Amino acid sequence: MDILGASKLILSAPMAGATGPDLVAAVCNAGGYGVIPLWNRPAEHASAAIDELKALTDENFAVNLNLSFPYEKQLETCIEKGVHGVSLFWGMEATAIARAKAGGLVVQASVGSADEARIAADAGADVIVAQGWEAGGHVWGQVSTMALVPAVVDAVDVPVIAAGGIADGRGMAAALMLGASGVWIGTRFLASTEATIHEVYQSRILQASETDTQWSRDLYDVTWPDAPHRALSNSTSRAWADAGKSASGNRPNEKEQIGERPNGDPVVRYQSYTPLPQTAGNVEAMSLWSGQGVALVRQIMPAADIVEEIFQDAQKCLQTGASAL
Repeated sequence: MDILGASKLILSAPMAGATGPDLVAAVCNAGGYGVIPLWNRPAEHASAAIDELKALTDENFAVNLNLSFPYEKQLETCIEKGVHGVSLFWGMEATAIARAKAGGLVVQASVGSADEARIAADAGADVIVAQGWEAGGHVWGQVSTMALVPAVVDAVDVPVIAAGGIADGRGMAAALMLGASGVWIGTRFLASTEATIHEVYQSRILQASETDTQWSRDLYDVTWPDAPHRALSNSTSRAWADAGKSASGNRPNEKEQIGERPNGDPVVRYQSYTPLPQTAGNVEAMSLWSGQGVALVRQIMPAADIVEEIFQDAQKCLQTGASAL
């Protein structure tokens, strides 16, 4: 709480394409801490998004940057704009942490192992995000949340945020008992009124069970190769599995156009792309990112209500938990 300045230690995951200023501001204004993904935008667009977000909330938030893509201009924009924090993922660069710290930013570093956590903490990261394998979207490590969080907590002396498979108050309470200082939630916020995703995608989220997601090393690799990920099983993933999970270049219907972005650009099969509300075409066949906690997501709610519900339910679990023993 001291580091992030939030009254409820619930962070919204930076789901590129699904998380815009409205969602992040709603989380912040509800007492949580929002994280907005701006690594996929030019620096001038990132600047405009930060201004839009600042107009919606006076609370602290962070900007998420992907270290496997050029990030330097966006980082400088964050420093110039005086944002509170920066969330760094998909890589470990001590120089990025040092520059962010020198610019006055609070640094969150996402990791998939205790060794990575030590490296990030030694480089100056203020907060470690321990992302378990259950997480939706792009997943850096292969250790489950329940095993990863206590290992990371024991490895570093900075606060740890638990990520992966957490979608309700029970999950938050469990993460706190494992030693985490807060939770990082993605899939649950896909069912918020502020999420910027296609209605077909949102409907699939509401209908899915815990067994309906699929982790893949290289399925949706067009535009972002070598980036393991978890998404809902669909016609694309089933056809790929039926064909023997062949490598890129030999997959069924490769390079087939299955839709269009709102600006008219094509969306091809196996593309890493979050379907937006105005996306046209076969949305069901696109990359529908989701974590294994999706079975707990059954209702579309305002993001502020999601934050409050999770917080209140976590409190109840922690208050009554002793009776179990």
